Amino acid sequence: MRADVLVGEGPLRLDAAARERLGERIAHASALARRERRPVLASATSPVDAGLDLSAAVLAARRPEDRFFCFEQPDRHGFALAGLGAAVAVEASGAKRFASVASDCRRLGMGALLDETTAPAAGPVWVGGFAFADGGAATPEWRSLPAALLTLPEVALARHGAEAWLTATVLVHGDEAPGALMERVEARLEELRPARMPLLDPDPVEPARVAGAAPPEHFESAVTRALERIAAGEVEKVVLAREVRVHMPRPAEPGAVYDALRAGFPSCYCYLVGTPELAFVGASPELLVRRDGQRAQTVALAGTRRRSADPSVDRHLAEQLLQSPKDREEQAIVGRRIERALRPVSVWVAAAEEPVVIKVQNVQHLGTPIRAQLSEPVACVELAGLLHPTPAVGGEPRESALRLIPALEGLDRGWYAGPVGWTDLSEDGEFCVALRCALLRDRVAHLYAGEGIVRDSVPSEELEANEAKLQALLPLLT
Repeated sequence: MRADVLVGEGPLRLDAAARERLGERIAHASALARRERRPVLASATSPVDAGLDLSAAVLAARRPEDRFFCFEQPDRHGFALAGLGAAVAVEASGAKRFASVASDCRRLGMGALLDETTAPAAGPVWVGGFAFADGGAATPEWRSLPAALLTLPEVALARHGAEAWLTATVLVHGDEAPGALMERVEARLEELRPARMPLLDPDPVEPARVAGAAPPEHFESAVTRALERIAAGEVEKVVLAREVRVHMPRPAEPGAVYDALRAGFPSCYCYLVGTPELAFVGASPELLVRRDGQRAQTVALAGTRRRSADPSVDRHLAEQLLQSPKDREEQAIVGRRIERALRPVSVWVAAAEEPVVIKVQNVQHLGTPIRAQLSEPVACVELAGLLHPTPAVGGEPRESALRLIPALEGLDRGWYAGPVGWTDLSEDGEFCVALRCALLRDRVAHLYAGEGIVRDSVPSEELEANEAKLQALLPLLT
């Protein structure tokens, strides 16, 4: 089932002036592509109704062969970005995947013919993400999401505050008639209409079955072994993840799960990355990096406590978190590494003096905002590569922790804990860390959550915190 189209509403289209501009640009790009023997991007942007559900419109219009992408942070001025189809895609793997993808995006965007826009994500944008590991996402369930993948949607919808925009983009090679390319754009836009998200089944006939990829005791044992390595001085911190699988009587509807997440976690970065075979969906409290010109922002996030419906208990848990030496140490490790990573490319780096408690629906964390003034125009994708993985999802020292993680976890994290987000043709953009997530594939959902292990960690408490994080998605799928 797709998102429900609203009957009686007209299609979402470029306005007449934007359509004319796009037609002219496609013709110009075609001549340029033949002359310079390289593909040229042609694009046009026009305003649309900001009251529409942009993600629902994209999901309702997707074809079986389409890639699609949704990214929202409702509490941040209603920010939303939704992309449909792929005018072009770039992918890479290995240790240089961030630089490789950034270089490909830069090359393909060179000389693009487009409307100048200043609002975040309004215009042509690259969307997608990266696996946690350089060679990650290698197991069969992750097929169609490689270690690094960014696509430039054929149609993108963006909203910030009371304004929204539609952008249509074509990669012109010069070997197809401009009129035929424009007809293809028009056909795509004809399918784009206002829509509502599908609903979760409130009373499924058959219950879902939940099973860990490994028993809970395996996770506690991995924590114990990690503590032995920490005591031996091999690492200061290591993050261990756990996978839980939900076997469902019928395939999950990605749009319904995404809709529930953005309603329940409006302060989080809610994301949905889809291919014909799968959907990767989640709600992350953690910004990896945001670049706006020469300014960069991030947050050092670590330490977890559950939430309580009782306000006094909830405040007590938050105070416990703020006063916990274990959680303060874990959080400080993350902040120090982020500052070290940013300093070589920055005029200055500034972190808040004290962490604050960041509350989401089911858990609360310690977070320290960090800002930097860049000394050189490092692309947002490359900044993500500099920072990933932070000790919040990897460990410290970095290389020692990354060697230890697969040996203790025994799983392919895929895109879990990797960067997911967007970047525009000016190389600004933002990426979150893909946390509180599920990989939906046919009738199986793979859920992932991790815990930072430091010298004062207690295996049973880490398992309890991990169970709390999994509650972001488990109730939606069971």
